[in-house]
Amino acid sequence: MAKELLKDVTIRNAKPLDKDYRLNDGEGLYVIVKINGAKWWRFDYTHARKRKTLSLGVYPETGLSDARRKAEDARNNIANGNNPSDIRKSNKLDEQLAIENENRLDAGLTIIDSFEHIAREWGEKKVNNWIDKNNRSKRMLERDVFPWLGSKTITDILPIDILTCVRRVEDRGTIETAHRVLQICGQVFRYGVQTSRVDRDITPDLRGALPVAKGGHFASLTEPKDAAPLLRAIDIYTGSFVVKSALQLAPLVFVRPSELRQAEWAHIDIETKEWRYFVTKTETDHIVPLSKQAIDILTKLQPLTGNGRFVFPSARTPNGSRPMSDMAMLAALRRMGFTKDEMSVHGFRAMARTILDEVLGFRVDFIEHQLAHAVRDANGRAYNRTSHLPDRHKMMQSWSDYLEGLKNGAQVIAFKKIS
Repeated sequence: MAKELLKDVTIRNAKPLDKDYRLNDGEGLYVIVKINGAKWWRFDYTHARKRKTLSLGVYPETGLSDARRKAEDARNNIANGNNPSDIRKSNKLDEQLAIENENRLDAGLTIIDSFEHIAREWGEKKVNNWIDKNNRSKRMLERDVFPWLGSKTITDILPIDILTCVRRVEDRGTIETAHRVLQICGQVFRYGVQTSRVDRDITPDLRGALPVAKGGHFASLTEPKDAAPLLRAIDIYTGSFVVKSALQLAPLVFVRPSELRQAEWAHIDIETKEWRYFVTKTETDHIVPLSKQAIDILTKLQPLTGNGRFVFPSARTPNGSRPMSDMAMLAALRRMGFTKDEMSVHGFRAMARTILDEVLGFRVDFIEHQLAHAVRDANGRAYNRTSHLPDRHKMMQSWSDYLEGLKNGAQVIAFKKIS
């Protein structure tokens, strides 16, 4: 440091004159004594061949030793090629950001540039129907990512953090959803890149980390807002009453199309509200709990087809000895205007699987049981067909009530998950 020219007593006793004047401390540091008696610390320096001045505070709040320390810090920054003014602006912005984030947290909001903050901004600008509370992308983020990564600054998130989140989804047995969650995280990161909040999308680092999802070629409407018009269209279908009844029952029981059209009256117990049959695909017995809405459909149909073997007989077999054609329900969907890319009869299974899990929050093993999928315990043993049957009865009734609410245009809320 240059020779010290000032002492604290000199500054303290300096009197104002009829114009501003300096008291120099050397190496660019000085005090300006204003005509009103105020004393301001200043530091002159050169950066990028330009002369600049930095304010270091007001005496006596900033004393001589404090001013010298600040000036020395500025000299060190200059020596390292940094502009002290730029650093100060950055620090000031950081301070303002910290204050704003504190206010946001007090208000129950996410901090600026956190993953959740950027994700919600992305959703509002890039995702159709984001404001819909049942938007699928929003639901996945809120359930599978925000609780763990939402409050973290996006630049602090590592690939392993995202992998941990998608592994949780995978552990629920929903590989397709795990892939979708990873894809959504990638979209959020790419939006962060586009808005200069993060340098790159880190999700490609996880390529191959998840098992390959099984290809699903059955079109399905898995968004509640899309399912509602479908349900209403089925109710006003003017074709065959038997086909209409089958389509009304399909979303309520979400069995395989071949199992539905081959349903037999002998296997249906109206009193116990159960449909029991043998699943040839998996070679297992299966129980379908019947909701009051399903019972109502069957009760209305029974006078017409109850004397025959099949609940939904072929229109070409008056005695009911043959089941409905495998094309009858599909043809009805097409007549109603739903294309092959929008909905299939098999799609009612995907609809139930997605909404029961992602919207209503029912246990995955309950859903898998009801889909007649192989479900095993922690020891690898297959559960029998009566596993969790009372809870599955409750789930199926809740599911039918939910669909009825959708169909009627109600503001439907999610049911509590059965544990």
